[in-house]
Amino acid sequence: MTTQQRIPVWVKALDPLSQFGLVHALRQRPEVALISDAELTALMAKQQDQRTAPPVVALVAVDALDAGAVQVLRAATQKGCRRTVLIGSTIDDDALMTAVELGVSGVLRRTEATADRIVHLLQAAAAGDGSLPPDLLGRLLGQVSRMQRHVLAPRGLSHTGLSDRETQVLRLVADGKDTQEIARELSYSERTVKNVLHDVTSRLQLKNRSHAVAYALREGLI
Repeated sequence: MTTQQRIPVWVKALDPLSQFGLVHALRQRPEVALISDAELTALMAKQQDQRTAPPVVALVAVDALDAGAVQVLRAATQKGCRRTVLIGSTIDDDALMTAVELGVSGVLRRTEATADRIVHLLQAAAAGDGSLPPDLLGRLLGQVSRMQRHVLAPRGLSHTGLSDRETQVLRLVADGKDTQEIARELSYSERTVKNVLHDVTSRLQLKNRSHAVAYALREGLI
């Protein structure tokens, strides 16, 4: 694998020992290219069109998803990282939902964070895919389901702010379909599908398709 094909990865841990350990574990991996704060800033400055550039993946390690960790996740986005993988010691239900809302695409427990598993999540994130441990995914879906069943449904409430067409498109995105497949299934043009997704993400201040699906999950649409 050449340097050009490597996934650019920015590593940020909240303690020096974890920072050293992650950098040491990944430095020799041919799949990734570690970049420093200065290199990340320079890379973002050089890129005229980030949509065609390889996505920089942020690898963030925390003990718990507290205020400091949330600040780091937001800073990663502000610095130009388009994907984020989170390693955490403690991941409760609230932390899991917060991570998804912040655009985290991969989550891994610290006790399970081998170099191979970290690289696998970084590759998935770079490809635009999400990855949660099965039990965490089940907890996420269960939390959304409980909120819909016990809080919203009894009151006849729905504050999604989505049209039927937007809901249809998001459901198909959640099913893993790409733009062409969605357009074919709904008899829309690909431009229409892209416009629908752009409108949803812009209006609701969502970061990307994954964040839009997370919103749909939270609102009980899927």
